[in-house]
Amino acid sequence: MKSRNASLILCCWVGLSRIVAQDAQLTQFYATPTYLNPAFSGTGSQTRFGLVARDQWPAIPGAFVTANFAIDHNLSNLSSGLGLMVHHDRAGSGALRYSSVTGQYAYEIQLKRKVFLRPALQVGWVQHAVDYSRLVFGDQLARGGTVGTHENMEGTSVGYADMGTGLLFFTPKMWLGAALHHLNRPNQSLLQNEAMVPMKFSMQGGYRIHVRTPVIQKNPQSFVFAFNYKSQQKYDQLDLGVYFEREPFFMGLWYRGLPLMKHYAPGYGNNDALAVLVGTIIEDLRIGYSYDITVSRLAGQSAGAHELTIGYEIASRQKKRAASKRRIVPCAKF
Repeated sequence: MKSRNASLILCCWVGLSRIVAQDAQLTQFYATPTYLNPAFSGTGSQTRFGLVARDQWPAIPGAFVTANFAIDHNLSNLSSGLGLMVHHDRAGSGALRYSSVTGQYAYEIQLKRKVFLRPALQVGWVQHAVDYSRLVFGDQLARGGTVGTHENMEGTSVGYADMGTGLLFFTPKMWLGAALHHLNRPNQSLLQNEAMVPMKFSMQGGYRIHVRTPVIQKNPQSFVFAFNYKSQQKYDQLDLGVYFEREPFFMGLWYRGLPLMKHYAPGYGNNDALAVLVGTIIEDLRIGYSYDITVSRLAGQSAGAHELTIGYEIASRQKKRAASKRRIVPCAKF
């Protein structure tokens, strides 16, 4: 009975997703920052790779599984950055899938010494697909058979272009960025109807504080305070977090939600999760793990969310030295 109820809920969710689709969220979004904002493209020393794998609410049948791979390159001679991102998201035991490939470009403007502004654009192609045979419909439950509504349904996939833009301002100690995704509001309907992807707005920023010690250390210590706000149609969310960094180890704590209000339901709290993350850097390799502790009404039923990130940066000593002298992006690495 529980599995049947879950299937019915999933069917309702699939129906609603044709009307209001929300983008996948990541806890360690700075592990692949170009997913957050295309203006981060090329903010590394030279060439940077990032991989994120996320399993959200594994205890709930048909939960969300997300993977993101990104590569970006700093063209210092042209004051530019290029990025390429591949994203895949699936739900409902693989019944509903989103896959995308996105190209990104950012231009770096030096306002004054070590103060920069980076406008950016991105263009991608999205493939939205559904496997109706993996879903259970109401008439199947009523008849007790396997033949159901989906036998007469057409439209298993649709492809569309997707556009976005971003802006990033940063100094050696702070950063502030904003991004708009789905500027063209593409139609993602699988049934030849009209189901526009709502535009998403996000704003992110933070501040880095270096911890002074009596003895000069090879690997300095610092705290990084950061936030990420995002809004898509009537839904909005705020992430607040703090990192402690002392190479080769990193740790952080994040809160996700709007504790005092919801955009579409004033006076009703929106508490989602607390996230704990740890990470390490081994030369140019970064490895991070985070676990989301659900604090919403799903607490005790969702089993939280697991997220693993791997990052790698390729840069010569000359490039690293030149980048550190010219400009430093102070945001966290996870």
